[in-house]
Amino acid sequence: MIRPVILSGGSGTRLWPLSRANKPKQFLSLDGSDTLFQQTISRAAKLSSIGAPLVVCSDQHRFMVAEQLQELGVSEATILLEPVARNTAPAIALAALAAMQEDPDALLLVLPADHIIKDNDAFVRAVESALPATREGWLVTFGITPDEPETGFGYIRKGDALDAHAFKIEQFVEKPNQETAERYLASGEYSWNSGMFLFKATSFWSELEKHAPELAQAVHKVFASATRDLDFVRVDADLMSVVPQDSIDYAVMEKTRLAAVVPVQCGWSDIGSWSALWTTRDKDADGNVLSGDVLAVDSTSNFVQTHDRHMVALVGITDLVVVTTPDATLVMHREHAQKVKLVVDALKADGRSEHLFHRKVYRPWGSYDSIDAGERFQVKRIVVKAGAALSLQKHHHRAEHWIVVSGTAEVTCDDKVFLLSENQSTYLPLGSVHRLRNPGKVPLELVEVQSGSYLGEDDIVRFEDVYGRA
Repeated sequence: MIRPVILSGGSGTRLWPLSRANKPKQFLSLDGSDTLFQQTISRAAKLSSIGAPLVVCSDQHRFMVAEQLQELGVSEATILLEPVARNTAPAIALAALAAMQEDPDALLLVLPADHIIKDNDAFVRAVESALPATREGWLVTFGITPDEPETGFGYIRKGDALDAHAFKIEQFVEKPNQETAERYLASGEYSWNSGMFLFKATSFWSELEKHAPELAQAVHKVFASATRDLDFVRVDADLMSVVPQDSIDYAVMEKTRLAAVVPVQCGWSDIGSWSALWTTRDKDADGNVLSGDVLAVDSTSNFVQTHDRHMVALVGITDLVVVTTPDATLVMHREHAQKVKLVVDALKADGRSEHLFHRKVYRPWGSYDSIDAGERFQVKRIVVKAGAALSLQKHHHRAEHWIVVSGTAEVTCDDKVFLLSENQSTYLPLGSVHRLRNPGKVPLELVEVQSGSYLGEDDIVRFEDVYGRA
């Protein structure tokens, strides 16, 4: 049985402002109706003898993962929560222990959740062709056959053939310069390092203990602390924080004698920049990728993505990236796509929040959109999913007014519980213990007006919460 291990802990800073810490690129729909995370789950499901997914994700994304799995009808997944990000080697090691606990003979198909693969059939054939080498104990990675001298990827040099499809790995190579990348492309001996793997869980764990014993021992202690919380598996944050931080390449693959590669052409991209996304998307006659309300005049080879009710017009522009969201706009030359991280770093240094949250913030019960704010007031549009409820809570520094736009609201305010329907409203005094619940079968939409001396999200004292946040 193959267990897909979905690594979903990335922050996706290079696709800011669309991708942010609270909702990074793997949970966005960038190339189709499904999100990248959902596409990865569906791709793995095309394999025969495939088991339930094992997802490793950040604690703050747990409800997003659960909801997107539910949308696909996937109910048997194991969701392992990382309280602290420690790179790919510890994440895969945790997954390996979880898989071996259920099936000592499990094969692990390790897949980053934020990649695009255009040819799913070629990907499936590559995985199936790697099975013979994997069953003999080889740790197989999938090398992407390069079609250009890319300098943004690490490379793998293949060695002697193990069978008709798999080769020993002769060498891992860091990102090359242009001249070296052209030489690699011409030689036909090199592949891009995709970060996708297939191996026996026991084989990986054995090599991890051999080449990174301190990391293996620390992860073993972390896994021993695992507990169930609703649909999630939690581990101790303090133990996780002292696990050595390392990638699977550095910890195992570059040291083991059992590293193998299966070259594959499957229309792969790691979507590492807006320029990379431009290369994967269909273009108009002028080479533009235009998404949303965009008007392009005498403009070529641009990438433009705009949000709802916001029109962007281009005149005489070439090779630009323009991305708008309700609270931020990015404009840059495509050649500088890798420098977006510098913007995120500057936002962090200035103590701003635009790298963390969108204006619209998703919660397990629904979402809220901060539509206006000023001195001592803030206005939000709140949507509560059918049957969902916010926590029973109070605030020390603000009062709130709720006006129902559509649906039905069940309101708890201190010792009173009552219903509100469309066009009705209520006032929640400062310090009152209150809760909002949607008892209906359709979404509840309301406008919330906050007023007070401090309006931050950390002014919430939770007494009860169905999502374990109290």
